[in-house]
Amino acid sequence: MANQVIEALFKTNAVRVAPEDTPFWYTSGTLGPFYINTHFIIKDEDTANDFLKKIETYIAEDKVTMPKKLFLDFMDIYQKSETFKMITDFLTAKLSEYDFDYISGGERRDFFFSMLPAYFLAKPHLTIFKDGSSVYSTENFEITVPSSEVDLKGKKALHVADLITEASSYIRAWIPAIKELGSTITDTVAIIDRHQNGEANLKAEGVNMFTFAGIDKALFDEALSNGAINQAQYDLTMKFLENPSEYMQDFLKNHPTFIKDQIAMGGKAEQRARLAIEKGFAKE
Repeated sequence: MANQVIEALFKTNAVRVAPEDTPFWYTSGTLGPFYINTHFIIKDEDTANDFLKKIETYIAEDKVTMPKKLFLDFMDIYQKSETFKMITDFLTAKLSEYDFDYISGGERRDFFFSMLPAYFLAKPHLTIFKDGSSVYSTENFEITVPSSEVDLKGKKALHVADLITEASSYIRAWIPAIKELGSTITDTVAIIDRHQNGEANLKAEGVNMFTFAGIDKALFDEALSNGAINQAQYDLTMKFLENPSEYMQDFLKNHPTFIKDQIAMGGKAEQRARLAIEKGFAKE
């Protein structure tokens, strides 16, 4: 199962490794050799981005009607996308091993992975928004109401997510929203663990975590073995995992005009380069 998930992640560019001389900018102003967009596994980047736009549109129109509209869209792509069907079926099987009353998912990317398993397991779904509000849908998404209108005291939630980094969204929004309804949460399932203390932070909140893959050596070993990346990409990735700061400094040392070139490009490249300079990661 893990190998199939890893293969699908690279096939859909949900995990993408850069060419050896062209790293990715991260929002922090640092450089790295890979980028993660777990939701691309729905089919491809264009399809995933279309769904993000749909989610934003549906939420703006009406939070209560959003879940059913989105559920129907997901059901449609489930019938057409081999990778989305595979990951949904794996999730459904895994979630069936847990004891819970309803599945929750948070705005926006969690919805890709939380809604269909809720339907297939005949469980209600709690849709949590960034502002902490939520709506509650029945097993088939036919009825959705503000969660404040449903008695969820003593009920047990199982949260499904796309990616866990430091679990900051859980601590800031998802767990408080569930507890505010009088429910409990002891488990969560996600597609990818970035291995950046998310598991420890969740454990401190009393929540156990399961993921199908981690951003670690095993993932890139598998990618190298099946030809998803080459040896040079693999070597740089291993260097980054060992010491991200050293990776960036070595890259800039070996590419002395990189920052200057990025600034000359303008747009987002210039913004990230200037952020790197501002934070002391690079020199102008």
